[in-house]
Amino acid sequence: MIAALLVLGASGTIGRAVVEAALARGRPVIAVARGCTALAALESADPHAEITCIRANLATERGGARLLARLRRLGRPIADVVLALRGPDDRGRVLDASADALQARIDEDVKPALVAARHLLPWLADHAPGARFVVVGGPGSSAPWSGYGHRSIAASALKMLVRVLHEETRATGVRVQMLDVDRPACTEGNQAHACPQWPRVRAIGEQAVALATARDMRAPAVVPFHDATVLPRADAAPHLSAARALLRRITAPQSPQEPSP
Repeated sequence: MIAALLVLGASGTIGRAVVEAALARGRPVIAVARGCTALAALESADPHAEITCIRANLATERGGARLLARLRRLGRPIADVVLALRGPDDRGRVLDASADALQARIDEDVKPALVAARHLLPWLADHAPGARFVVVGGPGSSAPWSGYGHRSIAASALKMLVRVLHEETRATGVRVQMLDVDRPACTEGNQAHACPQWPRVRAIGEQAVALATARDMRAPAVVPFHDATVLPRADAAPHLSAARALLRRITAPQSPQEPSP
């Protein structure tokens, strides 16, 4: 039996892309999400796909324990995990909101990752040595995302959590990593106003699956995402051409000069 890929947050935009990418590779998927409606849509999207859906909420330790119990009862071998949990975007300045708003953002974006890690990583170490636990990161983790201060702080905290877990699990054989997506994703719903540099959600899903199924144990904790399908902006083309011409002049071999008479 082929080991399944466990996708947490499978009903979200990124989660669905991860599920689709895994199924396209012929990988069985165990999809975990909060809502029954979203799970039913995943199952009906492709009647022939090898997908098992589980309803779970990782907002609490109790929810994490229930998910692990469900996975144990399922009895399906699991090799790797992709976590694509993310709450809704909320615009606004940090100074204009209460401290409770920041706490809520961290509870939404960071806490479920820790809950999942606490309950699943020891289990993976015992039953799937060499497994990958990949967290898909979001914009704002390295530089402030203008207008989304709370999201930036939570994204930065999530990245540090991944770095800490990467270090703490070295001896277990399980590798915790982040696919660091530093820009908003371009989806069918926002492509009309999306910036040219925004990565395609399909490419994010494909790279998340590729990272989760890689077996290079020397890989770093944080792996930058790169979307090869994103083309340079049109208004940047003249500057790129000028830069290339300057580089050619600098690196071109110099002809010997005639001696002065």
